[in-house]
Amino acid sequence: MEVPLRKRVKRAVRSALLRAAVRLLSWLPLGPALLLGSVVGRLAWLFARRERRLMLEHLALAFPEKSGEERRAIARASLAHLGQVAMEVIAVHGCGRIDEYVSFAPGCEEIVRRAMARGKGLIFVAGHIGNWELLARRLALVTQPNAVIAKRNADPRLNELMARFRAGGGNKTLWREDPATGRELIKLFRQGGALGILIDQDTKVQGVFVPFFGRPAFTPRAVGDLALRFGATVVVGTSHRRGPRPGAGHELDIIELSYDSGPADPEAEVERITAAAAALQEAAIRRNPTEWVWMHRRWKTTAPVRVSQAKAMPKSRELSGT
Repeated sequence: MEVPLRKRVKRAVRSALLRAAVRLLSWLPLGPALLLGSVVGRLAWLFARRERRLMLEHLALAFPEKSGEERRAIARASLAHLGQVAMEVIAVHGCGRIDEYVSFAPGCEEIVRRAMARGKGLIFVAGHIGNWELLARRLALVTQPNAVIAKRNADPRLNELMARFRAGGGNKTLWREDPATGRELIKLFRQGGALGILIDQDTKVQGVFVPFFGRPAFTPRAVGDLALRFGATVVVGTSHRRGPRPGAGHELDIIELSYDSGPADPEAEVERITAAAAALQEAAIRRNPTEWVWMHRRWKTTAPVRVSQAKAMPKSRELSGT
């Protein structure tokens, strides 16, 4: 269906303004950029009523034991954090050397290097925790070839902007909607490369219900499907700020997930892998609750899915489109 002219014009104007703002703000030094991001985030608490309502609603589900004031404090700090995340991406040059601004927790870099040395590829499970874009940028220094899966939005210029940013940090963007993505995945794993997948959102992809903060949450299942298909190592990675001081940078925590590469029940093993990854993400969010996107409707899908709705990943021939 064709998009109405008024809506197309509105999108074009919004895109132009956003791209102009990004170009302008990219020249800011890191300190002022982070300060601006924090201020914008805190203003969002005052004016973004829908997001504020959703955040408090979801925090009440996740932390019923906390008081209303404690949950409001988490929500306000989360918006300030997200403003800083955006400015770290826009003004990434101000972060200096990425391997200094984003560091591995003790022993975590060795986990990644050992996984890559096996030569069967690496599936890096991530979420919108900490600064996920800088996390991928830091990992790309030790995981090549490297790619991330993302969903296109309605603005091709913004898609191109994000793809260029990721490519500048060593990450190729594979768009979920592209028919060629299946072939690219096969090629990547055959080369022993690394693939980043975000699984902490309820999206329109094949998935399974797994526990998340004590409630069933519909979660993308591609990690388990791809692991069983290609025999790749699976790790879960999260980042958190090293301290409250602006510009303190981030630290990465990496945990490898073991799995049965030849299970008698592949469906059950995919669900187990997905549940284990989601549990590690939940633990990271509990440790640093201000560094997650609480406005996302994580539990919006509530009806149980039938087996036919939670299909396994298509075969390699189907993935490649041949």
